[in-house]
Amino acid sequence: MEKLVAPRNDLAGGILWVTLAMALFAGLAASSRYCMALGYHPLQVAFFRFLSALILMLPLLFWRGMSLVRSNAPELYALRALISLFSMTSWFYAISLIPLGELTAIGFLSPLFGTLAAVVFLGEKVRARRITALAVGFIGAMIMLRPGMSAVGLGQGLALFSALSGGVMAVLLKQLAGRDDPDKIVFLTTLIMTPLSLIPALFVWTWPTWELLLPIIVVGLTGVLGHVCLMRGFRAADASLVLTFEFSRLPFTVALGFLMFGELIDLWTWLGAFIIFCSAVYVARREARLRAEARRRELERP
Repeated sequence: MEKLVAPRNDLAGGILWVTLAMALFAGLAASSRYCMALGYHPLQVAFFRFLSALILMLPLLFWRGMSLVRSNAPELYALRALISLFSMTSWFYAISLIPLGELTAIGFLSPLFGTLAAVVFLGEKVRARRITALAVGFIGAMIMLRPGMSAVGLGQGLALFSALSGGVMAVLLKQLAGRDDPDKIVFLTTLIMTPLSLIPALFVWTWPTWELLLPIIVVGLTGVLGHVCLMRGFRAADASLVLTFEFSRLPFTVALGFLMFGELIDLWTWLGAFIIFCSAVYVARREARLRAEARRRELERP
């Protein structure tokens, strides 16, 4: 089993890497929407996203060799790829239906869904503070979506499903991170997802023209570099600290949505997203503190 050990005391570096990752992910969403504006189906854009990312990651395979594609957890990768297929498909469909800022705001629910998944699938304890934070996050979702007061359509439903499945994937990622290094996880997931995403894309296939080449390269590049930067951020400093700066993804996405497509999101979406995000950060910080205390007690045992 390969492990990468890195210092986790560079908070400024972690913040910089995570903020850069959020800007790149905003670019991924905007460039994907641009591909759809050219007339390509979301399922096809999803396939091209993975194909271009895989091509861009091939130098990593040449550098690392066949060890990059070997893992002792193939069942976890298969499960993660299957869930990711539905999650990414829903996310790309939602891009074509709702403003990019609203999609990003709903995505902040993913860590809360991940917390629930950890309780259900890993048997983690449900403490009063965690329940309170989840309840606050739910209130934020109600403020943002305002069921009964504003239209909650297919796009919002797909975004919610993507956030839910993304939370489940985060639980699987925790398990994979204990077995494989980040580069291997990203590469193997992309390698599996490329042929999987081709299957639904074939049903809506349109032969691409040269005008799609540049935006698809941007889609793949922003996706790969975004994940690389995010992992570097989490390796540079404690994840519960740098997580705070993931909120920068919302203003980045809103800015690109306005500049490229003239989209805006209302004040309620900003407010609901902020409440959701604060509750997610609180859960992450609280759990990190509890883990640190547990490790300290373990070390103090005679």
